Amino acid sequence: MGLRRTVAVNAGSKLAPKVASGYVRTVLDKAIDGIGPLRSAAASADTKLVDAGGDVEKAIHALVRLHTSLAGVQGFVTNLGGLTTAALAVPANVAGVTVVQCHLVAGIAHLRGYDLEDPRVRNAILACMLGEDAVASLVTSHRLPSSPMALATSPVHDPVLDETLSKEVTAELIGRTAGRRAVTLIGRRVPFLGGAVGGSSDAWATWQIGSYAADELKDRRRP
Repeated sequence: MGLRRTVAVNAGSKLAPKVASGYVRTVLDKAIDGIGPLRSAAASADTKLVDAGGDVEKAIHALVRLHTSLAGVQGFVTNLGGLTTAALAVPANVAGVTVVQCHLVAGIAHLRGYDLEDPRVRNAILACMLGEDAVASLVTSHRLPSSPMALATSPVHDPVLDETLSKEVTAELIGRTAGRRAVTLIGRRVPFLGGAVGGSSDAWATWQIGSYAADELKDRRRP
């Protein structure tokens, strides 16, 4: 885990000038609040809840399945082009998967009874985006005070933590994408292989993040 995290952060640091950490906050806000044809995370989650007959856990499982599929599709499409499109594909892939994953985690948080307008909850959503291993590493190194659940329920909001999480999520997301760039570049020489690699990687990462968020964000709904 330590080596993978180091590689991801180093890759993210090199690409950070192209994708500023502030972009993560913007994407988070848009994914939660909705933009254009994308409905708000709460509205999408409520639809799944109705489809599940009011069963929150079934609705969460449905959300994870849906967003895993969406991530796979966008990963396939953004990694499908030839070598000449590679420079554009990485930023597009990062943006696409970030929106999908933010939307998923926010939907899970909403169904579990968290206020998506609360900045503490939004920080918890970003922490979930890092994944379980990365969160554990950051907590151990004292770069993150605690788990997503603890962040969401902390007594007060820490503004300093906003920037820390934005930078960490930016580095992690770019590192994940850039880390497989060599593989997809090779795949671009073979029809559909690059798309298959990108799609499966994004789908797997999204499923892991959704599962982590579902485990971490305990139910806070009032009886």
